[in-house]
Amino acid sequence: MKILFLTQWFQPENFFKGLPFAKALQARGHDVEVLTGFPNYPGGHVYPGYRVRCYQREWMDGIVVHRVPLYPSHDKSALRRIVNYLSFAVSSFLYVPFLIKKPDVIYVYNLITLGPTAFLLRSLSGAGILIDVQDLWPESVSSSRMLNHPLALNVLGLICNRIYRTFDRVTVLSPGFREEMIKRGVKPEKTEVIYNWCDETAIVSEGTWANSVKPRELDGKLVVLFAGAMGTAQGINTVLDCAELCTHRLPEVQFVFIGGGVERPRLVQRARDMRLSNVSFLPQRPMGEMAEIFTIADVLLVHLKDEPLFRITIPSKTQAYLYVGKPIIMAMRGDSAQLVRAAGAGVICTPGDPAALLGAIVRLRNMSAPERRRMGEAGRRYYLNHLAFRHGVDRFESIMLTLRRKRI
Repeated sequence: MKILFLTQWFQPENFFKGLPFAKALQARGHDVEVLTGFPNYPGGHVYPGYRVRCYQREWMDGIVVHRVPLYPSHDKSALRRIVNYLSFAVSSFLYVPFLIKKPDVIYVYNLITLGPTAFLLRSLSGAGILIDVQDLWPESVSSSRMLNHPLALNVLGLICNRIYRTFDRVTVLSPGFREEMIKRGVKPEKTEVIYNWCDETAIVSEGTWANSVKPRELDGKLVVLFAGAMGTAQGINTVLDCAELCTHRLPEVQFVFIGGGVERPRLVQRARDMRLSNVSFLPQRPMGEMAEIFTIADVLLVHLKDEPLFRITIPSKTQAYLYVGKPIIMAMRGDSAQLVRAAGAGVICTPGDPAALLGAIVRLRNMSAPERRRMGEAGRRYYLNHLAFRHGVDRFESIMLTLRRKRI
């Protein structure tokens, strides 16, 4: 089976469904190639060793990767981010008839803007199209403040719903996403939940954390780690407000933030202005270098603003946290909370509420170390039994084979 990955992001960007997923399918005997842009996410700057050009072809671990031009950007400017998405959508549409020769299946990663490219190639080759939905449009456009005009959002919504219905199969990351797709007119039999996995090869292995030794400055501290992007959606102001409460009530708690994002500089300055000695910001690291950070953490934190869209999403760090095998504070409502609850992997609290977050920390602080360890191990078992990479690849391959058989 010949499979095309149509995605705006791919390695060397930290894209967990990129090269490892392509290699896994190729190892099962399938022919995989990629159409993508030039790497610039998340900073919006083209990676060293690359420059935006008319076209570049490269091989990555036996996978052919076609790169076509785009406008690199990922900052607070709504206009520049719109141009970033549209530039790749246009260039992929123009290039695809000349670069890609009759795939059996087109795997579209997330962006609804890539629908026209996929439909064009389907008309030329007869390929089946599978879209892997990670963000709902137009809600994600609105929540990221790229577009706020009500009439424009309504028109965009109508267009997006039509495009979603036109794909041959739709996979989504949560039960809430599936319900939303069905409301939009996608047939239930065309929609399937496949939970995301994490980059298992890059994360600390089972049991390592139990024998870890904290740096001297963290000895005796309960370390609460937030790892990942710090944007407006994450609502980190709430976490800093909770840290201020902890300075008086839980002085043994230390908050550690690691990652990038458009809000990070402002958050660093706010923590300084608040004189929060119990807050540390560490430089962003590749996932492959995160093992030592995870080993010193006692608790792993997920926090998003309390918005309707976020109640049906599951942040990708959730799977990584489960795999690491440490207790999780899930400061979210909805599907993410239900996943952690089903796994018995942590404590749920109300997002956007510093006092509620403080209560969750107190609850974990009052547990014994063996109790916290058992909670973390329960999360890891749940991940391995239900969410692991091999399970996800099995299910995607099954859908792709079904699409191919229908097209023959």
